[in-house]
Amino acid sequence: MARADHIYVRRPAGYTHHGVDCGDGTVIHFTGEPGQQKINASIARTSLEEFLDGGKLLVREYGKRNDVDTTIGRAESRISETGYHLVVNNCEHFATWCCTGKPVSEQVRGVGSLTAHGAVATGAAAATSGVVAGLGVTAGLSGPGIMSGLAAAGSAVGGAASGPAVLAALPAVVSIGITNVALRDDETLPPSERASRRDGRWASVAGAGGAMAGGIGAISAAGTVSGLSGAGIASGLAGIGALAGGGMAAGTAVVVAAPAVAAAAIGTGVYLAGRKLRTRKRAEPRTPITSEVEGLQSTDKRDHSEG
Repeated sequence: MARADHIYVRRPAGYTHHGVDCGDGTVIHFTGEPGQQKINASIARTSLEEFLDGGKLLVREYGKRNDVDTTIGRAESRISETGYHLVVNNCEHFATWCCTGKPVSEQVRGVGSLTAHGAVATGAAAATSGVVAGLGVTAGLSGPGIMSGLAAAGSAVGGAASGPAVLAALPAVVSIGITNVALRDDETLPPSERASRRDGRWASVAGAGGAMAGGIGAISAAGTVSGLSGAGIASGLAGIGALAGGGMAAGTAVVVAAPAVAAAAIGTGVYLAGRKLRTRKRAEPRTPITSEVEGLQSTDKRDHSEG
């Protein structure tokens, strides 16, 4: 820990509290009671002990960030300021702004991403029945109506077998976009975090594509009639729908929503796994590397601080 470090502590309730270390045993941070609008919340300079409140002190790493004097100057310039808000002006926004000039909260980013992904997947599943029922020459959600709708949706690329993939494309692209925004690159982040985010972005694309191809394969294999003939598609969708407690309409909704869900789940999962692996590698003890040059011995001392 050093002067102008962005420090934080995990609270028992599951959130993290952030501030800027002043290097003299004090911290500048948002004080007050937790919640959407903190009671009597203001930016203040308090003791490190009061900031920690019994928790373990952690230091956030950065890639590119502002110098010590700029960071402390920003923090001191906002002492006594009020206007705390959990979503747009919380303690993490404040500490990150002091260090980089960008008011960013990873906690808000994560919650917002999950909410958006959930809305896309739910919306895709809910809208599928209406879209399919209205596309074809045979309206409705009877077997012929669904097959007619899928044939109309997939007419430009291969017929009814391609219909679910065509319908899944838009929500999948939206889900990939959400993942890319949530895991966007930022030069202020440490290299390990940037690499993990890059992996997550690519994984979201691969996940959506794999789920789209897998959905067609599942349709072919799930029914009592295999293959991608009209009867095979109807049977496969009914088989998938039965697993979800419905029929062909439910099966279609599942296949259409799956790529969006996969983009979110696989992209986020790969990001979190990569982050954990890279953090573990940084924390592993290493044997000091020594070398002798003209009778002088030097030791490679690496910083194993937590990310």
